[in-house]
Amino acid sequence: MALYKDIIETVRMIEKENLDIRTTTMGISLLDCIDSDQHKCQTKIYDKITHSAEHLVEEADRMAAETGVPIVNKRISVTPIALIAGSTDASDYAPFAKTLDQAANEVGVNYIGGFSALVPKGATPGDQILIQSIPEALAATEHVCASVNLGSTKSGINMDCVRQMGHIVKKCAELTKDNDSIGASKLVVFCNAVEDNPFMAGAFHGVGQPDKVLHVGVSGPGVVKVALEKNQNATMDELAEIIKKTAFKITRAGQLVGTTVADRLGIPFGILDLSLAPTPAIGDSVARIIEEMGIEHCGGPGTTAALAMLNDAVKKGGIMASTSVGGLSGAFIPVSEDEGMIDAARNGHITIEKLEAMTCVCSVGLDMIAIPGDTPDDTISAIIADEAAIGMVNNKTTACRLIPAIGKTVGDEVTYGGLFGSAPIMPVNLSDASVFVNRGGKIPAPIHSFKN
Repeated sequence: MALYKDIIETVRMIEKENLDIRTTTMGISLLDCIDSDQHKCQTKIYDKITHSAEHLVEEADRMAAETGVPIVNKRISVTPIALIAGSTDASDYAPFAKTLDQAANEVGVNYIGGFSALVPKGATPGDQILIQSIPEALAATEHVCASVNLGSTKSGINMDCVRQMGHIVKKCAELTKDNDSIGASKLVVFCNAVEDNPFMAGAFHGVGQPDKVLHVGVSGPGVVKVALEKNQNATMDELAEIIKKTAFKITRAGQLVGTTVADRLGIPFGILDLSLAPTPAIGDSVARIIEEMGIEHCGGPGTTAALAMLNDAVKKGGIMASTSVGGLSGAFIPVSEDEGMIDAARNGHITIEKLEAMTCVCSVGLDMIAIPGDTPDDTISAIIADEAAIGMVNNKTTACRLIPAIGKTVGDEVTYGGLFGSAPIMPVNLSDASVFVNRGGKIPAPIHSFKN
């Protein structure tokens, strides 16, 4: 009887409450593709990816059919390309991005991440070439995602790279201005990036990972919201318990899918990322969960406290359901991908400054935020620096995915469809940050970084 009840409950979560496996992401090491000859290196990369992931989509679809649990995205992450292409004498790494795109298209995945550079203490010549290649690479490809990790709690913040990334973000937007500057949506700037993140656009396969591995990201904001709706008079500690129990159930579904698909592919199961990743679907929203706790509009007083409790309860529930919880795990607050956030931004209830405060307690950072297309490069860099500082000091992953919508301003919107959704252009504080940004150098690591 108990098993029957659990089955019925899971079916209801899928049909009525938007429970899904957001992604199965295969991580693939490209270290054995290193070659001084650029064309040989690209050929090795293509062959390694297409051979390793040839059955990924097939097995994920098979699992979804067998269990009835939707698997929304199938993705690949690879070793940061700056580490691989740096072995060649290439002066432009956009051709490597095109190779990744071709391989992703061949195996049928939605996205491939790893056009990345890791530069918290400084950049190698290969890192610099990759960073300069990002705008063209993202404009010329459909499936490729890029990331740059420019800070960490141990290393501090590379302000030379911070200065550079404001320009890179803007150029990504300019090269794709005919499509609402979508290129910028495929670029993430990190502090404390993790090696096993299955979510795009920031996924890459860390050098400490196995040759091949399968990571899974689950999502269920709608499930959590419905659980809270049934407990209108609960105290905050009671709500935390409800969220923990709900997160446990969601995680168990992801654990089953991940371990089974990995076994069928003949590769290790890596981590289960329990992130409340919202969608534009009505009710499938982190913002609506916060409002269900008693905040009139997401962004109002109390929002950060509510998000802190939500994030912690999700992690506590998930970690009891799997020994492999990892990645980012918690609550995401992307504006364009969350219908409640879109509504709050559209009506002026939430600002970039409030979102920044919320990133102190959530999983990632300033995510999928559209800003005026004429925002100065230095202002974008300064926002990146602020977010990196939050990550560095709090020993957590933070990131920026800002979209300067070229030709648009506050009051306009960008529209992408699908999981990327749409977003109103949010106002930006235009106080001049150019002197600060252009100092360059490095913000030293905080004192608590010394923990050996």
